[in-house]
Amino acid sequence: MSNPLRGADLLVQTLQEQGVERVFALSGNHIMPIFDALFGSGIELIHTRHEAACVHMADAYARVTGKVGIALVTGGPGHANAVSALYTALMSESPVVLLSGHAPNDQLGLGAFQEMRQAEMAAPVCKLSITASHVDTLQGELLRCMQAAASGRPGPVHLSLPTDVLEAVSARTVPHANPLPGGEGTLVTPLPPGEGQGVRERLSQARKPLILTGPATLTRANRPKLAALEAALGIPVIATESPRGTGDPSLGALAEILAQSDCVLLIGKRLDFTLKFGRAPAFAADSVIMQFDPDQAELDRSKRAIGARLTHAAVADTHEVIAALSKQTSPHANTEWLQKAKQALAHRPATWNAPRGNTSAALQGRLHPVEACRPLQTILNRHPDSALVCDGGEFGQWAQACLTAPHRVINGVAGAIGAGISLALGARSAVRGAVTEAPIIAFMGDGTFGFHSSEFDTAVRHKMPFVAIVGNDARWNAEYQIQLKAYGSERLIGCELLPTRYDEVARAFGGYGELVTEPEQLLPAVERALASGLPACINVMIAGLPAPNVKLSDA
Repeated sequence: MSNPLRGADLLVQTLQEQGVERVFALSGNHIMPIFDALFGSGIELIHTRHEAACVHMADAYARVTGKVGIALVTGGPGHANAVSALYTALMSESPVVLLSGHAPNDQLGLGAFQEMRQAEMAAPVCKLSITASHVDTLQGELLRCMQAAASGRPGPVHLSLPTDVLEAVSARTVPHANPLPGGEGTLVTPLPPGEGQGVRERLSQARKPLILTGPATLTRANRPKLAALEAALGIPVIATESPRGTGDPSLGALAEILAQSDCVLLIGKRLDFTLKFGRAPAFAADSVIMQFDPDQAELDRSKRAIGARLTHAAVADTHEVIAALSKQTSPHANTEWLQKAKQALAHRPATWNAPRGNTSAALQGRLHPVEACRPLQTILNRHPDSALVCDGGEFGQWAQACLTAPHRVINGVAGAIGAGISLALGARSAVRGAVTEAPIIAFMGDGTFGFHSSEFDTAVRHKMPFVAIVGNDARWNAEYQIQLKAYGSERLIGCELLPTRYDEVARAFGGYGELVTEPEQLLPAVERALASGLPACINVMIAGLPAPNVKLSDA
Protein backbone atom coordinates (compact mmCIF):
# COMPACT_ATOMS: atom_id res chain seq x y z
CA MET A 1 0.00 0.00 0.00
CA SER A 2 1.41 3.38 -1.01
CA ASN A 3 1.94 6.26 1.39
CA PRO A 4 -0.37 9.25 1.05
CA LEU A 5 1.04 11.96 -1.21
CA ARG A 6 0.68 15.72 -1.54
CA GLY A 7 -1.09 17.13 -4.54
CA ALA A 8 2.23 18.40 -5.88
CA ASP A 9 3.67 14.87 -5.63
CA LEU A 10 0.70 13.41 -7.48
CA LEU A 11 1.06 16.01 -10.23
CA VAL A 12 4.75 15.24 -10.75
CA GLN A 13 4.08 11.50 -10.60
CA THR A 14 1.51 11.90 -13.37
CA LEU A 15 3.91 13.90 -15.50
CA GLN A 16 6.50 11.14 -15.06
CA GLU A 17 4.05 8.43 -16.07
CA GLN A 18 3.05 10.40 -19.15
CA GLY A 19 6.69 10.52 -20.29
CA VAL A 20 7.31 14.21 -19.60
CA GLU A 21 11.07 14.79 -19.66
CA ARG A 22 11.31 18.52 -18.95
CA VAL A 23 9.29 21.41 -17.65
CA PHE A 24 9.85 25.06 -18.61
CA ALA A 25 9.27 27.17 -15.53
CA LEU A 26 9.76 30.40 -13.63
CA SER A 27 9.65 30.21 -9.86
CA GLY A 28 7.08 31.90 -7.62
CA ASN A 29 5.35 31.51 -4.26
CA HIS A 30 2.38 29.49 -5.47
CA ILE A 31 4.36 26.74 -7.18
CA MET A 32 7.10 26.05 -4.63
CA PRO A 33 5.43 22.73 -3.68
CA ILE A 34 5.82 21.59 -7.31
CA PHE A 35 9.46 22.64 -7.39
CA ASP A 36 9.96 20.58 -4.23
CA ALA A 37 8.20 17.59 -5.78
CA LEU A 38 10.31 17.87 -8.94
CA PHE A 39 13.49 17.56 -6.88
CA GLY A 40 15.03 14.17 -7.69
CA SER A 41 12.15 13.24 -10.04
CA GLY A 42 14.31 12.96 -13.15
CA ILE A 43 12.26 15.63 -14.90
CA GLU A 44 14.54 18.44 -16.04
CA LEU A 45 13.53 21.86 -14.76
CA ILE A 46 14.49 24.59 -17.23
CA HIS A 47 13.98 27.81 -15.30
CA THR A 48 13.65 30.94 -17.39
CA ARG A 49 13.64 34.72 -16.99
CA HIS A 50 10.06 35.51 -18.07
CA GLU A 51 6.79 33.57 -17.87
CA ALA A 52 5.93 34.10 -21.54
CA ALA A 53 9.28 32.53 -22.42
CA CYS A 54 8.21 29.37 -20.57
CA VAL A 55 5.21 29.00 -22.87
CA HIS A 56 7.19 29.81 -26.04
CA MET A 57 9.80 27.20 -25.12
CA ALA A 58 7.15 24.58 -24.40
CA ASP A 59 5.51 25.51 -27.71
CA ALA A 60 8.67 24.94 -29.78
CA TYR A 61 9.48 21.77 -27.85
CA ALA A 62 6.02 20.43 -28.67
CA ARG A 63 6.28 21.30 -32.36
CA VAL A 64 9.67 19.61 -32.73
CA THR A 65 8.96 16.48 -30.67
CA GLY A 66 5.22 16.03 -31.23
CA LYS A 67 4.83 15.63 -27.45
CA VAL A 68 2.84 17.88 -25.14
CA GLY A 69 5.02 20.75 -23.90
CA ILE A 70 4.69 21.69 -20.22
CA ALA A 71 5.06 25.26 -18.93
CA LEU A 72 4.90 26.05 -15.21
CA VAL A 73 4.45 29.56 -13.78
CA THR A 74 3.27 31.15 -10.57
CA GLY A 75 -0.14 32.70 -10.06
CA GLY A 76 -1.44 36.23 -10.46
CA PRO A 77 1.01 38.41 -12.41
CA GLY A 78 3.08 35.36 -13.36
CA HIS A 79 0.05 33.76 -14.95
CA ALA A 80 -0.87 37.04 -16.66
CA ASN A 81 2.61 37.29 -18.16
CA ALA A 82 2.27 33.79 -19.62
CA VAL A 83 -1.18 34.21 -21.16
CA SER A 84 -0.13 36.30 -24.16
CA ALA A 85 2.23 33.54 -25.35
CA LEU A 86 -0.66 31.06 -25.42
CA TYR A 87 -2.07 32.83 -28.47
CA THR A 88 1.01 32.01 -30.54
CA ALA A 89 0.70 28.34 -29.52
CA LEU A 90 -3.03 28.35 -30.25
CA MET A 91 -2.66 29.70 -33.78
CA SER A 92 0.33 27.44 -34.43
CA GLU A 93 -1.72 24.40 -33.34
CA SER A 94 0.87 23.40 -30.76
CA PRO A 95 -0.02 21.06 -27.86
CA VAL A 96 1.01 22.92 -24.71
CA VAL A 97 -0.21 22.68 -21.13
CA LEU A 98 0.27 25.78 -18.98
CA LEU A 99 0.29 24.97 -15.27
CA SER A 100 -0.25 28.10 -13.19
CA GLY A 101 -0.08 28.48 -9.45
CA HIS A 102 -3.24 29.92 -7.93
CA ALA A 103 -4.54 31.39 -4.70
CA PRO A 104 -5.94 28.78 -2.28
CA ASN A 105 -9.49 27.68 -2.95
CA ASP A 106 -10.41 28.25 0.70
CA GLN A 107 -9.36 31.93 0.46
CA LEU A 108 -11.10 32.87 -2.79
CA GLY A 109 -13.32 35.90 -2.47
CA LEU A 110 -11.52 37.05 0.67
CA GLY A 111 -8.78 39.04 -1.05
CA ALA A 112 -6.14 36.31 -1.19
CA PHE A 113 -2.57 37.08 -2.25
CA GLN A 114 -2.53 37.57 -6.05
CA GLU A 115 -6.10 36.32 -6.32
CA MET A 116 -7.18 36.46 -9.95
CA ARG A 117 -9.78 34.85 -12.21
CA GLN A 118 -7.05 32.97 -14.02
CA ALA A 119 -9.09 30.35 -15.84
CA GLU A 120 -11.37 33.02 -17.29
CA MET A 121 -8.36 35.10 -18.34
CA ALA A 122 -6.73 32.24 -20.26
CA ALA A 123 -9.91 30.78 -21.76
CA PRO A 124 -10.02 32.93 -24.95
CA VAL A 125 -6.57 31.68 -26.02
CA CYS A 126 -6.94 28.04 -24.96
CA LYS A 127 -8.85 24.94 -25.98
CA LEU A 128 -9.63 24.34 -22.32
CA SER A 129 -9.00 26.39 -19.18
CA ILE A 130 -9.86 25.04 -15.71
CA THR A 131 -8.92 25.30 -12.05
CA ALA A 132 -8.04 22.18 -10.03
CA SER A 133 -10.75 21.51 -7.48
CA HIS A 134 -9.39 18.93 -5.02
CA VAL A 135 -6.28 16.89 -4.35
CA ASP A 136 -8.11 13.62 -5.08
CA THR A 137 -9.19 14.80 -8.55
CA LEU A 138 -5.93 16.50 -9.51
CA GLN A 139 -4.45 13.61 -11.50
CA GLY A 140 -7.58 13.21 -13.57
CA GLU A 141 -7.72 16.94 -14.25
CA LEU A 142 -4.10 16.98 -15.44
CA LEU A 143 -4.66 13.95 -17.68
CA ARG A 144 -7.76 15.61 -19.11
CA CYS A 145 -5.72 18.70 -19.95
CA MET A 146 -2.92 16.76 -21.62
CA GLN A 147 -5.47 14.80 -23.62
CA ALA A 148 -7.26 17.95 -24.74
CA ALA A 149 -4.00 19.60 -25.82
CA ALA A 150 -3.07 16.71 -28.11
CA SER A 151 -6.51 15.77 -29.48
CA GLY A 152 -8.32 17.11 -32.54
CA ARG A 153 -6.70 20.36 -33.61
CA PRO A 154 -3.74 20.50 -31.19
CA GLY A 155 -3.46 23.57 -29.04
CA PRO A 156 -2.74 25.02 -25.60
CA VAL A 157 -4.65 24.14 -22.45
CA HIS A 158 -4.47 25.81 -19.03
CA LEU A 159 -4.76 24.30 -15.55
CA SER A 160 -4.63 26.54 -12.47
CA LEU A 161 -3.30 24.89 -9.32
CA PRO A 162 -4.50 26.34 -6.00
CA THR A 163 -1.84 26.08 -3.31
CA ASP A 164 -4.15 24.25 -0.92
CA VAL A 165 -4.67 21.55 -3.57
CA LEU A 166 -0.91 21.24 -4.06
CA GLU A 167 -0.14 21.10 -0.35
CA ALA A 168 -3.02 18.86 0.69
CA VAL A 169 -2.37 15.19 1.39
CA SER A 170 -4.82 12.81 -0.20
CA ALA A 171 -7.32 11.39 2.25
CA ARG A 172 -7.05 8.00 0.60
CA THR A 173 -4.19 5.79 -0.49
CA VAL A 174 -3.65 6.87 -4.07
CA PRO A 175 -2.35 4.36 -6.62
CA HIS A 176 -0.18 5.39 -9.51
CA ALA A 177 -2.14 7.15 -12.22
CA ASN A 178 -2.84 4.89 -15.16
CA PRO A 179 -1.26 6.40 -18.28
CA LEU A 180 -3.77 7.14 -20.97
CA PRO A 181 -3.48 5.03 -24.14
CA GLY A 182 -0.89 6.40 -26.52
CA GLY A 183 0.90 8.66 -24.05
CA GLU A 184 -1.35 11.69 -23.84
CA GLY A 185 -4.28 9.54 -24.96
CA THR A 186 -5.48 11.56 -27.91
CA LEU A 187 -9.11 11.29 -28.88
CA VAL A 188 -9.60 10.53 -32.57
CA THR A 189 -12.44 11.52 -34.92
CA PRO A 190 -12.14 9.39 -38.09
CA LEU A 191 -13.28 10.35 -41.56
CA PRO A 192 -17.05 9.70 -41.77
CA PRO A 193 -17.99 6.68 -43.94
CA GLY A 194 -18.51 7.58 -47.58
CA GLU A 195 -17.04 11.08 -47.31
CA GLY A 196 -13.66 10.10 -48.69
CA GLN A 197 -15.06 8.61 -51.90
CA GLY A 198 -17.22 11.64 -52.63
CA VAL A 199 -14.35 14.03 -52.17
CA ARG A 200 -11.99 11.97 -54.32
CA GLU A 201 -14.56 11.93 -57.12
CA ARG A 202 -15.00 15.68 -56.96
CA LEU A 203 -11.24 16.24 -56.99
CA SER A 204 -10.84 13.97 -60.00
CA GLN A 205 -13.47 15.96 -61.92
CA ALA A 206 -11.71 19.29 -61.29
CA ARG A 207 -9.26 20.65 -63.84
CA LYS A 208 -6.95 22.35 -61.34
CA PRO A 209 -7.53 21.00 -57.82
CA LEU A 210 -5.52 21.95 -54.73
CA ILE A 211 -5.31 20.55 -51.20
CA LEU A 212 -4.42 22.94 -48.37
CA THR A 213 -3.49 21.89 -44.84
CA GLY A 214 -2.75 23.83 -41.65
CA PRO A 215 0.17 24.38 -39.26
CA ALA A 216 -0.07 21.05 -37.43
CA THR A 217 0.99 19.21 -40.61
CA LEU A 218 4.27 21.07 -41.02
CA THR A 219 6.36 19.19 -38.48
CA ARG A 220 9.19 16.96 -39.70
CA ALA A 221 7.17 13.87 -38.79
CA ASN A 222 4.13 15.02 -40.75
CA ARG A 223 5.64 16.42 -43.94
CA PRO A 224 6.26 12.91 -45.39
CA LYS A 225 2.55 12.18 -44.92
CA LEU A 226 1.70 15.20 -47.07
CA ALA A 227 4.14 13.99 -49.72
CA ALA A 228 2.48 10.56 -49.68
CA LEU A 229 -0.96 12.15 -50.09
CA GLU A 230 0.25 14.22 -53.03
CA ALA A 231 1.78 11.15 -54.67
CA ALA A 232 -1.37 9.07 -54.16
CA LEU A 233 -3.76 11.66 -55.61
CA GLY A 234 -1.48 13.47 -58.04
CA ILE A 235 -2.79 16.76 -56.65
CA PRO A 236 -0.70 19.60 -55.16
CA VAL A 237 -0.74 19.43 -51.35
CA ILE A 238 0.31 22.68 -49.70
CA ALA A 239 0.75 23.29 -45.97
CA THR A 240 0.45 26.82 -44.63
CA GLU A 241 1.45 28.32 -41.27
CA SER A 242 2.21 32.00 -41.93
CA PRO A 243 0.15 35.11 -41.14
CA ARG A 244 1.05 36.23 -44.66
CA GLY A 245 -1.17 33.42 -45.92
CA THR A 246 -1.43 33.42 -49.70
CA GLY A 247 1.42 35.94 -49.73
CA ASP A 248 3.79 33.77 -47.68
CA PRO A 249 7.12 34.18 -49.51
CA SER A 250 8.26 30.73 -48.39
CA LEU A 251 5.49 29.36 -50.63
CA GLY A 252 6.70 31.23 -53.70
CA ALA A 253 3.90 32.24 -56.05
CA LEU A 254 1.13 30.36 -54.19
CA ALA A 255 -1.28 33.26 -54.66
CA GLU A 256 -1.16 32.93 -58.44
CA ILE A 257 -1.77 29.17 -58.33
CA LEU A 258 -4.61 29.43 -55.82
CA ALA A 259 -6.39 32.01 -57.95
CA GLN A 260 -6.40 29.56 -60.88
CA SER A 261 -7.73 26.56 -58.96
CA ASP A 262 -11.32 25.46 -59.60
CA CYS A 263 -11.56 23.11 -56.58
CA VAL A 264 -9.84 23.44 -53.19
CA LEU A 265 -9.92 20.84 -50.40
CA LEU A 266 -9.12 22.17 -46.93
CA ILE A 267 -7.86 19.53 -44.49
CA GLY A 268 -7.54 21.03 -41.04
CA LYS A 269 -6.97 24.43 -42.61
CA ARG A 270 -9.16 27.30 -41.46
CA LEU A 271 -10.88 29.41 -44.10
CA ASP A 272 -9.70 32.60 -42.43
CA PHE A 273 -7.85 35.84 -43.20
CA THR A 274 -4.80 33.90 -44.44
CA LEU A 275 -6.96 32.61 -47.32
CA LYS A 276 -8.85 35.90 -47.78
CA PHE A 277 -11.96 34.11 -46.46
CA GLY A 278 -12.26 32.14 -49.72
CA ARG A 279 -13.25 35.21 -51.67
CA ALA A 280 -12.23 36.52 -55.09
CA PRO A 281 -9.72 37.50 -56.30
CA ALA A 282 -7.70 35.24 -53.97
CA PHE A 283 -9.95 32.36 -55.07
CA ALA A 284 -11.60 32.03 -58.46
CA ALA A 285 -15.16 33.34 -58.06
CA ASP A 286 -16.65 30.06 -59.34
CA SER A 287 -14.28 27.71 -57.49
CA VAL A 288 -15.73 25.15 -55.10
CA ILE A 289 -14.36 24.44 -51.64
CA MET A 290 -14.49 21.24 -49.59
CA GLN A 291 -13.43 21.05 -45.96
CA PHE A 292 -12.60 18.48 -43.29
CA ASP A 293 -11.86 19.96 -39.90
CA PRO A 294 -11.68 18.77 -36.27
CA ASP A 295 -13.98 21.61 -35.19
CA GLN A 296 -17.60 21.99 -36.25
CA ALA A 297 -17.32 25.72 -35.55
CA GLU A 298 -14.82 26.08 -38.39
CA LEU A 299 -17.17 24.37 -40.84
CA ASP A 300 -20.02 26.62 -39.72
CA ARG A 301 -17.86 29.69 -40.21
CA SER A 302 -16.87 28.59 -43.71
CA LYS A 303 -20.51 28.08 -44.61
CA ARG A 304 -21.30 31.62 -43.52
CA ALA A 305 -18.37 32.97 -45.52
CA ILE A 306 -18.92 31.25 -48.88
CA GLY A 307 -22.37 29.66 -48.76
CA ALA A 308 -23.14 27.11 -51.48
CA ARG A 309 -19.53 27.09 -52.71
CA LEU A 310 -18.78 24.84 -49.71
CA THR A 311 -19.91 21.60 -51.32
CA HIS A 312 -18.55 19.04 -48.84
CA ALA A 313 -17.93 19.58 -45.10
CA ALA A 314 -17.43 17.08 -42.29
CA VAL A 315 -15.84 16.88 -38.86
CA ALA A 316 -12.72 14.69 -38.88
CA ASP A 317 -9.20 14.82 -37.53
CA THR A 318 -6.61 16.08 -39.97
CA HIS A 319 -4.30 13.08 -39.80
CA GLU A 320 -7.20 10.64 -40.10
CA VAL A 321 -8.31 12.34 -43.32
CA ILE A 322 -4.80 12.39 -44.77
CA ALA A 323 -4.28 8.71 -43.97
CA ALA A 324 -7.63 7.69 -45.44
CA LEU A 325 -7.22 9.63 -48.67
CA SER A 326 -3.64 8.40 -49.10
CA LYS A 327 -4.77 4.78 -49.21
CA GLN A 328 -6.62 5.27 -52.49
CA THR A 329 -4.07 5.65 -55.26
CA SER A 330 -5.86 7.41 -58.09
CA PRO A 331 -3.55 10.04 -59.61
CA HIS A 332 -5.23 13.03 -61.17
CA ALA A 333 -5.20 13.18 -64.95
CA ASN A 334 -3.80 16.71 -65.15
CA THR A 335 -0.14 16.01 -64.41
CA GLU A 336 0.88 19.34 -65.92
CA TRP A 337 -1.07 21.15 -63.21
CA LEU A 338 0.88 19.36 -60.46
CA GLN A 339 4.20 20.30 -62.03
CA LYS A 340 3.09 23.88 -62.58
CA ALA A 341 2.10 24.21 -58.94
CA LYS A 342 5.40 22.75 -57.73
CA GLN A 343 7.34 25.17 -59.91
CA ALA A 344 5.31 28.11 -58.62
CA LEU A 345 5.93 27.15 -54.98
CA ALA A 346 9.66 26.78 -55.60
CA HIS A 347 9.93 30.02 -57.57
CA ARG A 348 12.28 32.69 -56.27
CA PRO A 349 13.22 35.81 -58.25
CA ALA A 350 16.46 35.54 -60.22
CA THR A 351 17.41 38.96 -58.83
CA TRP A 352 18.03 37.27 -55.46
CA ASN A 353 21.09 35.59 -56.98
CA ALA A 354 22.80 38.99 -57.21
CA PRO A 355 20.91 41.17 -54.72
CA ARG A 356 23.48 43.97 -54.61
CA GLY A 357 23.00 44.72 -58.29
CA ASN A 358 19.23 44.95 -58.07
CA THR A 359 18.37 47.34 -55.27
CA SER A 360 18.59 51.05 -54.81
CA ALA A 361 19.17 50.62 -51.09
CA ALA A 362 22.43 51.94 -49.73
CA LEU A 363 24.32 48.76 -48.84
CA GLN A 364 27.60 50.22 -47.69
CA GLY A 365 28.25 48.61 -44.31
CA ARG A 366 25.00 46.65 -44.57
CA LEU A 367 23.82 43.38 -46.09
CA HIS A 368 20.85 42.73 -48.30
CA PRO A 369 18.55 40.34 -46.35
CA VAL A 370 19.24 37.60 -48.92
CA GLU A 371 22.95 37.92 -48.17
CA ALA A 372 22.22 37.55 -44.46
CA CYS A 373 20.21 34.34 -44.96
CA ARG A 374 21.11 32.21 -47.98
CA PRO A 375 24.75 31.44 -47.07
CA LEU A 376 23.58 29.65 -43.91
CA GLN A 377 21.73 26.91 -45.80
CA THR A 378 24.99 24.97 -45.86
CA ILE A 379 24.99 24.91 -42.04
CA LEU A 380 21.34 23.84 -41.78
CA ASN A 381 22.08 20.99 -44.19
CA ARG A 382 24.64 19.43 -41.86
CA HIS A 383 22.44 17.57 -39.41
CA PRO A 384 19.12 15.68 -39.62
CA ASP A 385 17.90 17.52 -36.52
CA SER A 386 18.93 21.07 -37.45
CA ALA A 387 16.28 23.72 -36.84
CA LEU A 388 15.35 26.96 -38.58
CA VAL A 389 13.62 29.38 -36.21
CA CYS A 390 12.08 32.55 -37.63
CA ASP A 391 10.49 35.35 -35.68
CA GLY A 392 8.14 37.92 -37.20
CA GLY A 393 8.78 41.09 -39.16
CA GLU A 394 10.30 41.69 -42.56
CA PHE A 395 13.64 40.02 -41.87
CA GLY A 396 11.94 36.86 -40.65
CA GLN A 397 10.03 36.68 -43.94
CA TRP A 398 13.26 36.81 -45.92
CA ALA A 399 14.68 33.95 -43.83
CA GLN A 400 11.58 31.81 -44.35
CA ALA A 401 11.73 32.41 -48.10
CA CYS A 402 15.44 31.67 -48.41
CA LEU A 403 16.03 28.71 -46.10
CA THR A 404 14.81 25.22 -45.25
CA ALA A 405 15.64 22.80 -42.44
CA PRO A 406 14.45 19.46 -41.02
CA HIS A 407 12.74 21.39 -38.21
CA ARG A 408 11.09 24.75 -38.90
CA VAL A 409 9.61 26.80 -36.07
CA ILE A 410 8.14 30.20 -36.91
CA ASN A 411 6.03 32.76 -35.06
CA GLY A 412 3.01 31.34 -36.87
CA VAL A 413 -0.45 32.53 -37.84
CA ALA A 414 -0.70 34.65 -34.67
CA GLY A 415 1.74 37.10 -36.26
CA ALA A 416 3.17 37.99 -32.83
CA ILE A 417 6.85 38.87 -32.58
CA GLY A 418 9.37 38.55 -29.78
CA ALA A 419 9.40 34.77 -29.27
CA GLY A 420 12.48 33.99 -31.39
CA ILE A 421 15.07 33.41 -28.67
CA SER A 422 12.64 31.40 -26.55
CA LEU A 423 11.52 29.31 -29.53
CA ALA A 424 15.17 28.57 -30.27
CA LEU A 425 15.71 27.31 -26.72
CA GLY A 426 12.60 25.15 -26.94
CA ALA A 427 13.91 23.65 -30.17
CA ARG A 428 17.34 23.11 -28.63
CA SER A 429 15.83 21.34 -25.63
CA ALA A 430 14.01 19.00 -28.01
CA VAL A 431 17.17 17.84 -29.80
CA ARG A 432 19.68 17.77 -26.95
CA GLY A 433 21.77 14.69 -26.43
CA ALA A 434 22.67 14.15 -30.10
CA VAL A 435 26.19 12.84 -30.64
CA THR A 436 26.82 15.93 -32.72
CA GLU A 437 24.86 19.00 -31.64
CA ALA A 438 22.34 19.91 -34.30
CA PRO A 439 22.62 23.57 -35.30
CA ILE A 440 19.73 25.76 -34.16
CA ILE A 441 19.72 28.99 -36.19
CA ALA A 442 17.19 31.65 -35.20
CA PHE A 443 16.51 34.66 -37.45
CA MET A 444 14.96 37.74 -35.90
CA GLY A 445 14.79 41.47 -36.27
CA ASP A 446 16.37 43.91 -33.86
CA GLY A 447 12.98 44.82 -32.43
CA THR A 448 12.30 41.16 -31.69
CA PHE A 449 15.60 40.72 -29.87
CA GLY A 450 14.50 43.15 -27.19
CA PHE A 451 11.49 41.15 -26.01
CA HIS A 452 13.31 38.25 -24.38
CA SER A 453 17.02 39.01 -24.64
CA SER A 454 17.50 37.95 -21.00
CA GLU A 455 16.81 34.36 -22.07
CA PHE A 456 20.48 34.35 -23.13
CA ASP A 457 21.04 33.95 -19.39
CA THR A 458 18.76 30.89 -19.44
CA ALA A 459 20.66 29.47 -22.40
CA VAL A 460 24.04 29.98 -20.75
CA ARG A 461 22.94 28.48 -17.41
CA HIS A 462 21.44 25.40 -19.05
CA LYS A 463 24.22 25.02 -21.64
CA MET A 464 21.85 25.29 -24.60
CA PRO A 465 23.80 26.61 -27.60
CA PHE A 466 22.07 28.24 -30.55
CA VAL A 467 22.85 31.08 -32.95
CA ALA A 468 20.64 34.15 -33.18
CA ILE A 469 21.00 36.03 -36.47
CA VAL A 470 19.75 39.52 -35.69
CA GLY A 471 18.86 41.56 -38.78
CA ASN A 472 19.66 45.04 -37.49
CA ASP A 473 18.11 47.83 -39.56
CA ALA A 474 17.60 50.08 -36.50
CA ARG A 475 13.83 50.28 -36.81
CA TRP A 476 10.51 48.49 -36.53
CA ASN A 477 10.67 47.81 -40.23
CA ALA A 478 7.30 46.10 -40.81
CA GLU A 479 5.46 49.11 -39.41
CA TYR A 480 7.83 51.51 -41.15
CA GLN A 481 6.96 49.89 -44.48
CA ILE A 482 3.23 50.20 -43.70
CA GLN A 483 3.62 53.88 -42.91
CA LEU A 484 5.73 54.48 -46.00
CA LYS A 485 3.18 52.84 -48.29
CA ALA A 486 -0.02 54.13 -46.66
CA TYR A 487 0.94 57.61 -45.51
CA GLY A 488 4.13 58.62 -47.33
CA SER A 489 7.70 59.38 -46.36
CA GLU A 490 6.75 62.65 -44.66
CA ARG A 491 4.59 60.88 -42.04
CA LEU A 492 6.97 58.33 -40.56
CA ILE A 493 6.71 58.20 -36.78
CA GLY A 494 7.48 55.90 -33.87
CA CYS A 495 9.47 53.25 -35.74
CA GLU A 496 13.06 54.30 -35.05
CA LEU A 497 15.51 52.22 -33.03
CA LEU A 498 19.22 52.56 -32.28
CA PRO A 499 21.80 50.43 -34.14
CA THR A 500 22.50 48.67 -30.85
CA ARG A 501 25.34 46.18 -30.47
CA TYR A 502 23.17 43.17 -29.67
CA ASP A 503 26.22 40.94 -30.03
CA GLU A 504 27.72 42.66 -27.00
CA VAL A 505 24.49 42.10 -25.08
CA ALA A 506 24.85 38.36 -25.66
CA ARG A 507 28.48 38.47 -24.56
CA ALA A 508 27.50 40.27 -21.37
CA PHE A 509 25.21 37.34 -20.53
CA GLY A 510 28.12 34.94 -21.02
CA GLY A 511 27.42 34.02 -24.62
CA TYR A 512 29.26 34.59 -27.88
CA GLY A 513 28.79 37.60 -30.16
CA GLU A 514 30.06 39.16 -33.37
CA LEU A 515 29.14 42.13 -35.54
CA VAL A 516 28.78 41.61 -39.31
CA THR A 517 28.75 44.51 -41.76
CA GLU A 518 29.92 42.85 -45.00
CA PRO A 519 28.66 39.71 -46.78
CA GLU A 520 31.97 37.86 -46.65
CA GLN A 521 32.00 38.13 -42.85
CA LEU A 522 28.76 36.25 -42.24
CA LEU A 523 29.55 32.57 -42.72
CA PRO A 524 32.92 32.66 -40.88
CA ALA A 525 31.26 34.49 -37.98
CA VAL A 526 28.54 31.84 -37.69
CA GLU A 527 31.12 29.06 -37.88
CA ARG A 528 33.02 30.64 -35.00
CA ALA A 529 29.80 30.99 -33.05
CA LEU A 530 29.02 27.29 -33.50
CA ALA A 531 32.56 26.32 -32.56
CA SER A 532 32.30 28.31 -29.33
CA GLY A 533 29.63 25.96 -27.99
CA LEU A 534 27.88 28.96 -26.46
CA PRO A 535 24.58 30.66 -27.08
CA ALA A 536 25.52 33.22 -29.71
CA CYS A 537 24.32 36.41 -31.35
CA ILE A 538 25.53 37.47 -34.78
CA ASN A 539 24.46 41.09 -35.13
CA VAL A 540 24.06 41.65 -38.87
CA MET A 541 23.61 45.19 -40.12
CA ILE A 542 21.03 44.94 -42.92
CA ALA A 543 19.25 47.25 -45.34
CA GLY A 544 15.71 47.92 -44.18
CA LEU A 545 13.87 46.44 -47.15
CA PRO A 546 10.25 45.31 -47.27
CA ALA A 547 9.49 41.60 -47.04
CA PRO A 548 9.62 39.77 -50.36
CA ASN A 549 6.50 39.44 -52.49
CA VAL A 550 7.19 36.60 -54.89
CA LYS A 551 5.53 36.61 -58.31
CA LEU A 552 6.07 34.37 -61.34
CA SER A 553 6.65 37.49 -63.42
CA ASP A 554 9.70 38.43 -61.33
CA ALA A 555 12.87 38.46 -63.35
